[in-house]
Formats: sequence, structure tokens, C-alpha cells
Amino acid sequence: MTKQLCAFILFAAIVFSNQSCKKTVNKNEAIDLASTSASKAATPNFNLEVILRGEGGSFGHVKFRQDVDPSKIIVLDTWVRDLLPNHDYRLQRAVDTNLDGNCTGTAWLTLGKGLTPQAISTDADGTAKVELWRDVSSVASGSTFDIHFRIIDAANLAVVLSSDCYQYTVR
Repeated sequence: MTKQLCAFILFAAIVFSNQSCKKTVNKNEAIDLASTSASKAATPNFNLEVILRGEGGSFGHVKFRQDVDPSKIIVLDTWVRDLLPNHDYRLQRAVDTNLDGNCTGTAWLTLGKGLTPQAISTDADGTAKVELWRDVSSVASGSTFDIHFRIIDAANLAVVLSSDCYQYTVR
């Protein structure tokens, strides 16, 4: 065989081999993506990133976390901005067990440090950050709720920020 023919055969073998690998990888990637999507769909929402919006660009965020521990404490890192300066607000939540993505619960619970409601006090710029928490040890693990949040003015109880509907499962 000539050097050119050997080079061509070697080149063709590499190209063919590479194409076969690409097909295998793509097929495996499709399988991996499908199983990842299925596992994400089956994974309950133990943690949430809650966005709250109000008029005039006012905004809030609640990082809702339940660590894997036997105490079943939910930590609610709460941050608000563009609200009235030097003013107190409260974070509330309502739940319903009709898991349709439509939050119809109206039994609002004011959140805080455990069972003690805690004010969210804004600074001179109308911004505040506070860590709240809630003990859910009395709720059965695996219980799932539709849940929504709001921030109310502590003085007149007017709703200033509200969230969409989220789904939460107790660890």
C-alpha cells in the first residue's frame, strides 16, 4: 500500500469512529436529559426562591430553605427594597392543599422568629433584610401545599408586595 492510501484509510477510520462516538454520545445525552427531567419533576420543592412585587418598582425576595435535619426548621431570608423609609412591615403566608397551582388560601399567618411575629424594618432608603424562621415539626413529612406570600404595612395592614403561587413540600 502506498503512504497516501494508508493515510486515507487511517483518516477514514478516525472520521468513521468519531461519527459513531458522536451518535452514541448524542443518544446517551438524550437518555440522560430525559432521566434528569423526570427526576426533577419527581423531586419535591423543599426550597423556594420567592419573588414579591408591588407598585412603583417595589420588590421583595424570600429565600425559603428547609435544611435536611430532624428539627424541620424553615429559614426565610427576607429582603425588600423601594418601600417607605424607616417603616415596619410584616411577611405573611397562606397555604392551600388543592395542588392546582392556584393559591386560594386566605388564612394569612404572620411569620417571624418561630411563633413570634417579627417586623421587617426598612432603613432610610426603604430597604431591609431580616432572617425569619418557622418550625414545621408538627407537619407530616411529605405534606405538600400551594403557598403564596405577601408583605403588609405593619401600621395599616395594607398589602404592599405579593408573590405568585408556589408549591412546597415539607421534608
